[in-house]
Amino acid sequence: MTRTHALTGALLLATLGAIPTLAGAQTYPSRTVTAISPFSAGNAADVVGRIVLDQMSRHVGQPIIVENRPGAGGLVAFNAVAKANPDGYTTLLGTSSMSSGVVLHKSLPYDTVRDFTAVIPFGIQPSVLVTAPSKGFKTLAELVATAKAKPGELNYASAGIGAASHIAAERLRLATGISAQHVPFRGPNEALADVLAGRIDFYFVPLAPALPLVTSGKLVALAVSTPQRAPSMPDVPTTAEVGYPAAAYLFWSGLFVPAKTSADVVGKLYDEGRKVLDLPNVQESLTKLGVQPMRLTSAEFQKYFADDVAETVKLAKEAGIQPTD
Repeated sequence: MTRTHALTGALLLATLGAIPTLAGAQTYPSRTVTAISPFSAGNAADVVGRIVLDQMSRHVGQPIIVENRPGAGGLVAFNAVAKANPDGYTTLLGTSSMSSGVVLHKSLPYDTVRDFTAVIPFGIQPSVLVTAPSKGFKTLAELVATAKAKPGELNYASAGIGAASHIAAERLRLATGISAQHVPFRGPNEALADVLAGRIDFYFVPLAPALPLVTSGKLVALAVSTPQRAPSMPDVPTTAEVGYPAAAYLFWSGLFVPAKTSADVVGKLYDEGRKVLDLPNVQESLTKLGVQPMRLTSAEFQKYFADDVAETVKLAKEAGIQPTD
């Protein structure tokens, strides 16, 4: 065999060897994709994920099934995805709770940043600072003034230590310099019930469940946690507008896959997700839930995620939040 023939044969073998990989990337997905949700069905973040993934399923021509695996503040779902085969068929509905997990547990069975690849953000969901009408607070300034006049006497609810409602309230507390008692509940429904009954002074709640209660006058909205006002609550100021920009808390959600998932698969998921998020009907559905868009590439989203984890760790130290186990 001549040297030319040997080189030609080697090139042919290399080309043939690359065909399965290339074909696999081109045909992904060729079967059902599972998206694991760390929340119970009906949770605000779960609903957002289902809106986007339902449309993505139609675009790619394969089912994308949402599988709810709540428990341990999301740890059950996060660990399942971190340990899954990085072939693109097991994905994660990730949220800000991924960052909270770092400060909630002394040790984790996965690395929060290195074991996941961020694909595309779905958006930011505002949290609304609410209080019962019986409390008499009309503005955030009034609540802050009362809390400073009676240090430690007011209380605030959360859906659990490290939950979005807890982190948002801690940001506000540190930004305003107030002292108040944290009352963690087993979940958002239990917390909201005590706020409505007047047993809790204030609470950061997702916009979707808060909107009808504010509209009906059962709750008073004092501020939203995002940098911009929520379109469905245009008269409610942001915490920054009231004078506390450091109190802003962005509860984000998006799609993740296990680390080492191929760039081709990540790119395919990103492209399909971008198309879906730009659809007018999807934008309308998300806007009704108060979701504000985040137009980030996968690389930008990965950096945003890593920065959010670091910021949450810093906040936990400043607020004295201790691991629960």
